[in-house]
Amino acid sequence: MTVLSTRALNRATLARQLLLDRSGLGPLEAVAHLGGLQAQEPQEPYVGLHARLRAFDPAELSALLVDRQVVRTHLMRRTVHLVTADDVLTWRGRHEAMLRQRVLGVYRDELADVDLEELAEAGRRVMADGRPRTMAEVAAELADRWPGPGKRALGEMVVAALVPMVQLPPRGLWRQKAGVRNLPLAAWLGRDVAPPPVSGGDDPAGEALVRRYLAAYGPAGSADLRAWCGLAGLPAAVAAVRDELITFRDERGRLLLDLPDAPRPDPDTTAPVRFLPAFDNAVLGYHDRTRIIDDAHRGLSVAGERVVLVDGRVAATWEAAESGAVTVRPLGRLAGVERDEVVEEGRGVALFLSEGEGSTVEIADA
Repeated sequence: MTVLSTRALNRATLARQLLLDRSGLGPLEAVAHLGGLQAQEPQEPYVGLHARLRAFDPAELSALLVDRQVVRTHLMRRTVHLVTADDVLTWRGRHEAMLRQRVLGVYRDELADVDLEELAEAGRRVMADGRPRTMAEVAAELADRWPGPGKRALGEMVVAALVPMVQLPPRGLWRQKAGVRNLPLAAWLGRDVAPPPVSGGDDPAGEALVRRYLAAYGPAGSADLRAWCGLAGLPAAVAAVRDELITFRDERGRLLLDLPDAPRPDPDTTAPVRFLPAFDNAVLGYHDRTRIIDDAHRGLSVAGERVVLVDGRVAATWEAAESGAVTVRPLGRLAGVERDEVVEEGRGVALFLSEGEGSTVEIADA
């Protein structure tokens, strides 16, 4: 079986993630290809698409949110993701059990005596009038019936797990600050969410997740797939599509799956500098992240640090001032040519964030 080096996996990841060459895809097609963008920080998806698309206009992504073609919702790993309307309607039911379990993992004691089906029905009744509500407002309307758990536990279980919700604009629009107001997905999109799969039955949503994950992240192992979506119950879906896939091993001996015709560039392919947003799935979308980040720096992405890729790997963190001025903090030594490339790409990021007002970049060496 062919062994893929860490560098070969890195170049495959960059190609699938649209980070090897900026893509001519539009924002809607890019969000679909990537299987969504992690988005608990509302402005970060714009940074992520700027790193991936040619001539990206953030107003186009804002328009997709307003036009209900993409939505902000709790999905993979119980984190807020920006996903297409079609994908969220197909995938949300497949994530239902995981979302419940992850909220229970935080509030198991508080919710121990709560019938979750009864709570779900009560949550649907609260939201049935079509009025957007904050999580606190949802919880306040349920607290008289369930005074014991506390409003935070009630609100998170209903909004993040039991009732499929969307976070309404202006939350998530370009350069706008707005609180979270929730509305049921079906009410916002005018279409029903696909039901969860029947136990032991066919799992078309799970099978689609496997294919879509490999298209955007492969070659990858089953543990990587679980790390991306948070779903433990996908072995049957993997088995169902197994005959469609090819296999490799990595340098650690792990079995990797992939789509036959997906890009696997030459490991010596030049990789450009890229500035990634906080919580970018190019880093978080794997259990074994060594293809893109050293184990010593693994915690940076989980902590919400924005990172810079140099030769395809995390080599620095970065931040931006309100003015758009960019400060880069290398994790090690940057060679002269690398510094020049970081500054050049950083200027483009500064211009993007400042909407053309400034291009200041500082490398803050220790």
